[in-house]
Amino acid sequence: MSKLSLAVEIAGLKLRNPLMLSSGILGITAPLLRRVYESGAGAVVTKSIGPKPRLGHPNPTVVTLECGLLNAMGLPNPGVDEFSEELRSLKGLGIPVIASVFGERVEDYAEVARKLSDAGADAIEINCSCPTVREIGLLKVLGQDSAVIEEVTRAVKRAVKAPVFAKLTPNVTDITEIAQATERGGADGITAINTLKAMAVDIETYRPVLANVTGGLSGPAVKPVALRCVWEIAETVKIPIIGCGGVSDWRDAVEFLLCGASAVQVGTAIMHHGTEVFSSIASGIKAYLRRKGFRSVEEIVGRSHRTL
Repeated sequence: MSKLSLAVEIAGLKLRNPLMLSSGILGITAPLLRRVYESGAGAVVTKSIGPKPRLGHPNPTVVTLECGLLNAMGLPNPGVDEFSEELRSLKGLGIPVIASVFGERVEDYAEVARKLSDAGADAIEINCSCPTVREIGLLKVLGQDSAVIEEVTRAVKRAVKAPVFAKLTPNVTDITEIAQATERGGADGITAINTLKAMAVDIETYRPVLANVTGGLSGPAVKPVALRCVWEIAETVKIPIIGCGGVSDWRDAVEFLLCGASAVQVGTAIMHHGTEVFSSIASGIKAYLRRKGFRSVEEIVGRSHRTL
């Protein structure tokens, strides 16, 4: 009998387990990315990187809610040229690195992706939306316009040889339409989902809590929405899906796998459980597979679809 393994392969990207650090959490320096991998992640995703340095929004930018985390960071990043040095320092360490990219124009996405790929990124994740940013032209429409997202995906795909994943927003009428557009554009996979647009109000001052008024909601509150999106996308496209949104323990991860995700990203949970959450989730998935008689993660990917 073959040995039970958590290893997965997504669009040619080989991972020791299906867990990834999601973009936006601990992904801005090489030491932090390395720390996450050493804590048990199968791959790491960088913070979204643009063509030039960006400070982001003024404080307050983050608020913890009972149901999750609300943030309006505004995509602060050092710019692609400086961050490329961080990526180069990770070369040769065997850490699968997925670089998240954004830009104001189609050409920006392609150029940032090319530079990060040349610097050592093993895959590219296109940030197709950011509910906390209004002034970056393309991001205002990219995740909601199938024609534009297809164009951007195709441009990035032409610019790099590495696998390209498109991270989709749930803030749309029909996410399957957008998913199909990314597939037509040549995407090797889809990440679902980005944060939900939301807000919070201080009842004593009568003011919105965030300086930006609205922000992106992550954490446990978005998991049911994310699961629904992964399910619908899996019914629609043939390319692999990376589930993201509210994964706090191994049960959450297994739900995403059963709904059709081939891998799962973890973000907000790190703030509550530390980077050790990766090894904890991996151990839980392995125990689940053993208890159910499976020998690989692939055997449960999309299995819920086959029960209907």
